[in-house]
Amino acid sequence: MFGEHRYCPVCGQLPAASIAFDALQADTARLDALETLPSDAKALLREQGVFTRNWVDTVENVVGAVEALASSLFRSAVPNADSLLNGKGAIFQRLDHMADLIVAAGFADLRTNLGTQTWQRLLETWAARHVFTHNDGIVDQKYLTRVPGSSARIGQCLVLTDTTCRRALDDAKALCECLIDVLRQAPARAHPGHVSLGDGVGP
Repeated sequence: MFGEHRYCPVCGQLPAASIAFDALQADTARLDALETLPSDAKALLREQGVFTRNWVDTVENVVGAVEALASSLFRSAVPNADSLLNGKGAIFQRLDHMADLIVAAGFADLRTNLGTQTWQRLLETWAARHVFTHNDGIVDQKYLTRVPGSSARIGQCLVLTDTTCRRALDDAKALCECLIDVLRQAPARAHPGHVSLGDGVGP
């Protein structure tokens, strides 16, 4: 394998599911590697911001892995995918819009299959990604709307931890598994027409 496990020299391009799960496993391995360092080394790296940078990268990578997998699976499973996706922008970065799109194509609702608690945690992870990607890590009203139980205030730096990142990885793996299960089933109904899901940016 080369690079981020996207290509095999023997079998060629890897399946989207393999790429997604390998990416999530790589982020778990990075978290594990930092935790095995001696205390003095960890203290120095923490002071230099290495741990925080790694946690931010993990959250951003989680969203990217899910987005790529969902897009690939949806396009493979839905004959009129291009029509449904027309004008929707980066819809696979927006969890609720993605779930609505999949339902509109005749498949099961990801939110129901995953459960309310897991879905809410995923929304919080996606909201955190938006803060770090688009707002330099500073909490804004959009984040607090998505995460109403947060103790953070507008203008504060959003704090990530090893624990929150590992939970985000576990939830992302569950979402990837759910996407595979849902989109490999024959759709219960078809909605070939236009689906109005908005073009907003973010989770």
